[in-house]
Amino acid sequence: MKIGELALAAQTQVETIRYYEREGLLPQAPRSEGNYRIYGPEHVERLAFVRHCRSLDMTLDEIRVLLRFKDAPQAECGEVNALLDEHIGHVATRIRELRQLEKQLKVLREQCVGVRDAGQCGILNELMQASSPTCAKSASAHVSGAHGSRGRRGHGSAPE
Repeated sequence: MKIGELALAAQTQVETIRYYEREGLLPQAPRSEGNYRIYGPEHVERLAFVRHCRSLDMTLDEIRVLLRFKDAPQAECGEVNALLDEHIGHVATRIRELRQLEKQLKVLREQCVGVRDAGQCGILNELMQASSPTCAKSASAHVSGAHGSRGRRGHGSAPE
């Protein structure tokens, strides 16, 4: 099948497939005489595995490790267990951070209990005050993915 057919079969965008190929998560597909990549069922299976791991918020580096073990079924899986334990820790940290973020947002929401002019909105006023350069509050309180603010390459996500 061609890349468009693979995209349909795996319910994945073509650009995502190309990204995973560039990142080495999908094996190079052989080419037809017309220089089209020809994908087989092994590509669909591997792509589904990668996508499932991404849905679990795993980084590309974590997925590479898992694929290495998937490709070596006789290898001992202790490193897989350790990887998942570490990932669970990241998720637990993120949950704690998200709960803190929820509390902050609820306090912010309490700043405006009724409908009024935007100039008098307690939420907007609090946000403006908190974002002013002279404010001592940290602007880095936003919670991102389970692995914090690591760089995109190897850790981030593909275009979805």
